[in-house]
Amino acid sequence: MVAALTRIFGVHNLPLAEDVVQHAFLRAFEVWKLRGVPENPSAWLMATAKHRALDIVRNERTARTFAPELGRLLDTEWTMAPAVAEAFSAHTIRDDQLRMMFSCCHPQLPEEAQIALMLNILCGFGADEIAGAFLVKRSAMEKRITRGKKVLAKSRKLFDLTDVEFSSRLDTVRRGLYLLFNEGYHGSSARVAVRSELCHEAMRLVAMLMDHAPSNSAATGALATLLCLHASRLRARVNERGEITALAEQDRSQWDAALIAQGITLLEDASVGEVFSTYHIEAVIAAAHSHAKSIGDTNWGVIVLMYDRPMSIAPSPVVSLNRAIAIGERDGAAAGLQAIRDIADRERLDAYPFYFAAMGELELRLGNNAAARARFADAVRVARNVTERRFLTKRLAGVPA
Repeated sequence: MVAALTRIFGVHNLPLAEDVVQHAFLRAFEVWKLRGVPENPSAWLMATAKHRALDIVRNERTARTFAPELGRLLDTEWTMAPAVAEAFSAHTIRDDQLRMMFSCCHPQLPEEAQIALMLNILCGFGADEIAGAFLVKRSAMEKRITRGKKVLAKSRKLFDLTDVEFSSRLDTVRRGLYLLFNEGYHGSSARVAVRSELCHEAMRLVAMLMDHAPSNSAATGALATLLCLHASRLRARVNERGEITALAEQDRSQWDAALIAQGITLLEDASVGEVFSTYHIEAVIAAAHSHAKSIGDTNWGVIVLMYDRPMSIAPSPVVSLNRAIAIGERDGAAAGLQAIRDIADRERLDAYPFYFAAMGELELRLGNNAAARARFADAVRVARNVTERRFLTKRLAGVPA
């Protein structure tokens, strides 16, 4: 809806587009209480937004400048309604979502701000959720989003997909969709630990990139692989009581075999050629887990080898933590703990509960029960939602006194 409205109003009127979306949802609250939820809620919301957009163009066309690409189509009553209707057609909305993704990746913005804008505008994330994904404070993220929208407002229309900047912006678009999936899979939501609807939304948008020939590259295919293989485990990540299930304890018969097969096929297609991106690395790691019948059957040597690649190219605390956990599985708990202690910028993980949980698991394997209890207590303290807290509290309770 935001993408369609931005096509009509122009990027410089983005707040107006967001206001119309809010208006449509408020009308839904009012009308659906009386008449019930319509058979097609999405179509109802789209129609409401479209009618509101028409009213605004009629009332404000002499006082406000709208999108230049629609030009005089919005100036006359004869062409106005068809132009707005076209903006809400299925194929146009699909293109405009792609254009909105690339519009958010403005070269005058740092990559973090570009991704934050995409998550906020296109995916509806609040500042809290985006701050959790970036491991920064909410106030800092709010400033980042506000600055980003000011830069975006200088444009008067959505990004042209034939622009020469397309390739340079594609990397950031992929990164934003990667973070969108992660927010659903390892979410910071206060309500639930797993938000499968966000995972499926990320998969839908990546499929959109795959369907658009210029963005259907090896790296995009590797990202699609990664999301498929992770999504195959969604059913097993939370048990019937709504509690997180650790990878070692998951019932692998619940893993989606069709998604795994799709992911492996995508990986084979994405592995043709010389490109080997960070998404390829993570996809190979996910494939290693998917092939294993149990945690003990996993090829941890391959996983450590894969984590060594991004560590030499673009190290990050979270990648370092995952590598340390894999080392702990391959070489023993003491080696894993030492790898965690060697992480640079370790303080950036202080708000990440599974940083402390990983140390707790390794201390427990070494028989250091007091240290394990302390680390699990730290993990409980920074848990981001009720489900995480319940899972970590259970792990804490399982440590012998």
